[in-house]
Amino acid sequence: MDRHTLSVLVEDKPGVLARVSGLFSRRGFNIMSLAVGPTEQPGISRMTIQVAVDEFPLEQVTKQLNKLVNVIKIVELEPSSSVQRELLLVKVRADAAVRSAVLEIAELFRAKAVDVSPEALTIEATGTVDKLSALLRMLEPYGIREMVQSGMVAVGRGPRSITATTVR
Repeated sequence: MDRHTLSVLVEDKPGVLARVSGLFSRRGFNIMSLAVGPTEQPGISRMTIQVAVDEFPLEQVTKQLNKLVNVIKIVELEPSSSVQRELLLVKVRADAAVRSAVLEIAELFRAKAVDVSPEALTIEATGTVDKLSALLRMLEPYGIREMVQSGMVAVGRGPRSITATTVR
């Protein structure tokens, strides 16, 4: 099964998320990542959905998604033609003895410290799933106390935009 990233423009109305995610679950697909947020157009939200599925079943789901009243537009974003990122917040054990080593690791990954306490350091990082996984592996020996990772957000490269030019 391949990973596919879908950018879905929807009307910003109650219940739309449940209907879209329910369509995937009814077909037996596991959504690996889901991020929803407003767009540049009032009343329209963008769902970025990452799912592991073969090509043909994905085509069927896409056709069914298009039939939902609140769905405006669906585009599959290829990794080579889009910018895809996730956000990670990770709290690491970092007393005075190891704090500089933890900060050095964060700097290598272009991450930054967003909170410091006497026994812990909270680091914010953005990037691909692989980059964030590598950062976590490097921080693991120091002791990860807590972490949260967002769903993937993605946008196509170049001047073309996925916009809701025709609202049904």
